[in-house]
Amino acid sequence: MITIENLEKSFQFGSGEDKVLDQVNLSLNSGEITALNGVSGSGKSTLLTIIAGLQNATNGKIVVDGVELTNLKESELRQRRASQFGFIFQQSHLIPFLSVKDQLAFMIETAGRKWSRKEREEKIDAMLEAVDMMKHKDSNPNNLSGGEKQRVAIARALIHEPEVLFADEVTASLDSKRSTQVMEIIRNIAQTRKITVLMVTHDEDMLQYADRVVTMKDRKIIDA
Repeated sequence: MITIENLEKSFQFGSGEDKVLDQVNLSLNSGEITALNGVSGSGKSTLLTIIAGLQNATNGKIVVDGVELTNLKESELRQRRASQFGFIFQQSHLIPFLSVKDQLAFMIETAGRKWSRKEREEKIDAMLEAVDMMKHKDSNPNNLSGGEKQRVAIARALIHEPEVLFADEVTASLDSKRSTQVMEIIRNIAQTRKITVLMVTHDEDMLQYADRVVTMKDRKIIDA
């Protein structure tokens, strides 16, 4: 599904250079949950955001489903992110003035899904049922707990039926019970829908939900 070849990322400062990724090679299989693990500063989140097309690499190649992302124009990359990818981050980043159901409806529109109104409503209800948030369908984010907001963020990331889900430290701000609930939801939906998942975590307890663990250290992959 995804192939990364000789990926490098450097930042320039004055006459110096700070390399944050160094010759990274990795393949992600379709329908598999892969966890990026490692200490803070090892390059995990940088690697995820580059693969997701949220920032550019300095060198290297990323191929997603046969398409080389590094060859795409910004407009093409933006459309691919919106339609093919889903994103969940440590903070839910919900739109404060939209209800739970409207958060999902907005994502459907952004992804360009040409579903009928009935089909859209059925998919929204089914997704909210899957994350146990149907009872909060008409609620606004400021009336939700942290765990509830993260479940809405999961629903929003998956409502448009993406092929790849990127999850960056999604349980970092949750207690152990809510972390377990969130990861079980992600795993169950990903397995049911055959979604490729790349998640970044430093929480050893969350690694049990991955099919494969990739360890990073000093800007490189040391164990895949």
